[in-house]
Amino acid sequence: MLSVLKKDSRQLKKYRMLVNQVNALEQVMQSLSDDELKHKTIEFKERLNNGEKIEDIQVEAFAVVREAADRVLGMRHFDVQLIGGFVLAEGNIAEMPTGEGKTLVASLPSYLRALEGKGVHVITVNEYLARRDKEQIGKIHEFLGLNVGLNLPIMDPGAKKIAYQADITYGVGTEFGFDFLRDNMVYDSSQRVQRPYHYAIIDEVDSVLIDEAKTPLIIANKTDVHADLSYLCSRIVKTFKLDEDFLFDEETKTVSLTEEGIAKIEKGFGIDNLYEIEHQTLYHYVIQALRARVMFTRDVDYIVKDGKVLLIDMFTGRAMEGRSLSNGLHQAIEAKEGLELTEENKTQASITIQNYFRQYPILSGMTGTAKTEENEFRELYNMSVVQIPTNKPVIRKDLSDRIYMTIEDKYKAVTKEVKKAHAKGQPVLVGTTSILQSEKVAEYLKKEGLEFELLNAKSVEQEVRLISLAGQKGQITVATNMAGRGTDIKLGDGVAELGGLYVIGTEKHESRRIDNQLKGRSGRQGDPGKTQFFISLEDDMFRRFAREELEKLLKHVDADDTGLVTHKKAKDFVERTQRICEGSNFSIREYQLKLDNVINTQRNTVYSLRNKVLDESNMLPIQFSLISKAAEDVIRDLCNPELDSDEWRVKDLEEKLSIIFPVHKFELTEEMDSIDEIHELTNKAIEHYFGELDKLQDKSEFQTISKRMLIAYIDHHWLDHIDAMEKLKEGIGLRGYSQEDPIRQYEREGLELFQYMYYNLEMDIARETASIYKKLTAPTV
Repeated sequence: MLSVLKKDSRQLKKYRMLVNQVNALEQVMQSLSDDELKHKTIEFKERLNNGEKIEDIQVEAFAVVREAADRVLGMRHFDVQLIGGFVLAEGNIAEMPTGEGKTLVASLPSYLRALEGKGVHVITVNEYLARRDKEQIGKIHEFLGLNVGLNLPIMDPGAKKIAYQADITYGVGTEFGFDFLRDNMVYDSSQRVQRPYHYAIIDEVDSVLIDEAKTPLIIANKTDVHADLSYLCSRIVKTFKLDEDFLFDEETKTVSLTEEGIAKIEKGFGIDNLYEIEHQTLYHYVIQALRARVMFTRDVDYIVKDGKVLLIDMFTGRAMEGRSLSNGLHQAIEAKEGLELTEENKTQASITIQNYFRQYPILSGMTGTAKTEENEFRELYNMSVVQIPTNKPVIRKDLSDRIYMTIEDKYKAVTKEVKKAHAKGQPVLVGTTSILQSEKVAEYLKKEGLEFELLNAKSVEQEVRLISLAGQKGQITVATNMAGRGTDIKLGDGVAELGGLYVIGTEKHESRRIDNQLKGRSGRQGDPGKTQFFISLEDDMFRRFAREELEKLLKHVDADDTGLVTHKKAKDFVERTQRICEGSNFSIREYQLKLDNVINTQRNTVYSLRNKVLDESNMLPIQFSLISKAAEDVIRDLCNPELDSDEWRVKDLEEKLSIIFPVHKFELTEEMDSIDEIHELTNKAIEHYFGELDKLQDKSEFQTISKRMLIAYIDHHWLDHIDAMEKLKEGIGLRGYSQEDPIRQYEREGLELFQYMYYNLEMDIARETASIYKKLTAPTV
């Protein structure tokens, strides 16, 4: 720990020297007229074009932005904000507590990196913040002559393209990712909206790169669902018994069928083997029905409103309008609730959050809490976490956790504490981990006749307004831990004298980081404040991750008449369980990333080929390459040099090569035993055929038809392959119970599937090119 502190102090020493240099330029910048200050942008761009580096101009650029911010917004960067800016400019994470003005910090490196002319993306966690930051901070950049864009889901492609062409583009991270996927589904290169990635700043970087990283970005198309099968599977799994018919790992949230469960399915549907290829669809529906039953809880993971299943964002507690689960899982939840089934989403393109953001050459981020996950940030994104000193000392009091025996004891104690604080006018913010929990707290407060604001799946704008008022005298606010993130809570008149905002946590989160974020709502910018967690030994986290240890603990601890546990072992148990949770969640993210890494290589290969087709005007080199490869693969498949020549399928080879090369008559004999001879004949055919195709090169009709054909076949085979990989992934999880590493199996079998898909793609393109050739060279009657 000492070495880390020393390293950080060395880093801070370096940054403070740079800050001193910025401060030394302040009077110079103040003496410039508006036009002279604006002209600095042109000057910086010229210096970069003449060979200077970003590091050469950053001090002066920061001084320019600080002066512009003062003139445009009346806001002057504190020295610690300048330090944060230097950290971000280097491609690292600036850890700055709530209320330290992270939004203003981002104005510095975004301006600096935008001078390179390659585009800067500023990522926020929701549309409200993206719009707010663009409208506020964007004024500084526009004053200095830069273009600022806003990228929102509702925008049409033309507007998005303009937004991406801007020097600095604000938006929500998932939308940037979806645009990447959509750009790789267009049918003309002019339809792409993004340009090559350069530099990104991610606000609330831990939320975007860690919390949201469990869920991949998926673009899906509607497809018919087997409604009867969904309802039937839902009814069947309702009768299944845990540990008898199926297994459920609460820690990793995975389900699998036991031998008894498999036997019941096979008997019920009159089949011999559920794992045979023809029963893949049935197996898929059974597993999804089982997942819907045990992994998704009403009013925690989703709500039912107007006959529809609305998913709940686990971090904000808000309903996610328009979002649905893919591959039949959403329909399985609908069947479980007895609702009318919507059309199924079939994946057309997907990528994990991690693999999307790793495409940026320079990535940086800001948050109030990142140090606990520093290893993950370093390993996955090559970003270090630098803790920035606060502008004013933190005087908030973080009290020790209060641990109760039961959930009821806990809620009674929370209510009593809220009532006590409210009686003297101190504002209280009660943080919960789910909507269900926030409603339980609300019930207890109502019984005591307390008035409060309940932030429960409201719109972002309402949420931000109510959170911002949580520091007013006498205010009681009940909200999920992450609600209104990025919003400052300012204290009302006289509240500081009452001790500031009192934040009460009602359950430990699976990550210490989220708990720290909740604490950080209080005590901003040197304000007084107080935080305390009220937890119970019946809380979900202990049951899921430490059931056996909890049973042992309960034999040794007792409680007072309010249910309060004072034994030190209980405190140690809570801290240990939370670390186990963090490790488990990291393992899940790591596992999902490893799975996506397999398909990521394949995705890059296919997207690269597809983009080449879109960007090139001459399709022949692409067709030549694929046709040559098809011929090689056919020869290897039918006349494998590792086999004896009498095992070669020479006649089948003759037939396949005749399809690939329609202008050449192949005459291969069964007696052929030289692979070199076969290659020699094939090379002659290639030379002859390509010479004939070359004559069509300048025909626009040939190029147009070929381009359309290539895109159609690439898309067709890739979508089928995604489906095959999804099914493989489902089956791989089960095999984890065998001795073989499931990731290794997925890699090996995924590669086999990809090679098979690519071979079929080559053959289809070879066959279709031959058909186009025949059509265009056929004599006219």
